[in-house]
Amino acid sequence: MDFQLSEEHQMIRGMVREFVEKEIAPRAAEIDAKEEFPRDIFDRMGELGLLGLPFSEECGGSGADYISLVVAMEEVARASGSMAIVFDAHTSLCCEPLYLFGTPQQKQDYLVPLARGEKIGAFALTEPQAGSDAGATRTRAVRDGDGWVINGQKTFITNGSVADVVIITAKTDPEKGTRGISSFVIEKGTPGFQVGRDEKKMGLRGSVTTQLFFEDCRIPAKNLLGAENQGFIQFLVTLDAGRVAIAAMAVGLAEGAFEKSVAYAKERAQFGQPIARFQAIQWMIADMATHIEAARLLVYRAAWMKTQGKPFTQEASMAKLFATEMSEEVCRKAIQIHGGYGYMCEYDVERMYRDQRLCAIGEGTSEIQRLVIARTVLGV
Repeated sequence: MDFQLSEEHQMIRGMVREFVEKEIAPRAAEIDAKEEFPRDIFDRMGELGLLGLPFSEECGGSGADYISLVVAMEEVARASGSMAIVFDAHTSLCCEPLYLFGTPQQKQDYLVPLARGEKIGAFALTEPQAGSDAGATRTRAVRDGDGWVINGQKTFITNGSVADVVIITAKTDPEKGTRGISSFVIEKGTPGFQVGRDEKKMGLRGSVTTQLFFEDCRIPAKNLLGAENQGFIQFLVTLDAGRVAIAAMAVGLAEGAFEKSVAYAKERAQFGQPIARFQAIQWMIADMATHIEAARLLVYRAAWMKTQGKPFTQEASMAKLFATEMSEEVCRKAIQIHGGYGYMCEYDVERMYRDQRLCAIGEGTSEIQRLVIARTVLGV
């Protein structure tokens, strides 16, 4: 067994860390405070090849693998949860289904510019009445001549108002239930496609989370993604990959909060000595370090299994469940170590605590992950 990253993965980590420390970390607090999507940082990520890391070069990608994406996601999240969730939604949720299920023409038209960062992508699954029960989608797509007409609403869509390309799910045969859902590619500016308001959020404020509306939105037949009525299976496959990526994001946020806590514990003096000398602080630091490392191993294992073409649904859910709940505990302890200062907005751990909270909700709640794991283990 080899527990070391390959030389290529270490190079990617070094490159991303240098970029993050230079261009994201100094602006992370400002991005959160202004609640504005920093398009210039997204563009730089595209120029560096980060947005297309796990895709082949002919598809506009960097020709790396999913482990590379996980490594990069962790590094971005160490500094900014907002940029990490933008990265996740664009690459894991929008580009991934195009890569797996798109036609050669769809890949050329959409995936290539997305992977290069020339366009921004989003994945629209959640609806007001269909959250964890994604099969209960009410958005409807009806075949009409040489195209499809779509009516419905999506909500909580990351990158929604800034996206140039959106992958959506819609019912094409309601009588078949989950076997009657299809996926479609919709471009910004398509008549009948309207962007609603950006939501005000607890955290991840530098990303946009948006309502999308479709009213007699007509798209050509060629915009069907993959086979008709296969959308439910497609988004389950897509979410498996996305769960590994968001687990890596949780590890990155926890790592960032942990590093801040270690530095603070060495600098902050009480009772005539640094608080790092107190056993209560040392035990928190020890637990944080151990849990982060355990979560990282789960995430890397799931990413490795995906890269090897092995089934990884259970491993993805385990990684997401453990990493996201670990991140909340680590970020909570980070605030405790900082004391009253940790509750103040001027300290990064306050922002990291808010940012990590979405990780245990988005792309399948912790409760859904437990359900997936239990059903896989029990074979029911």
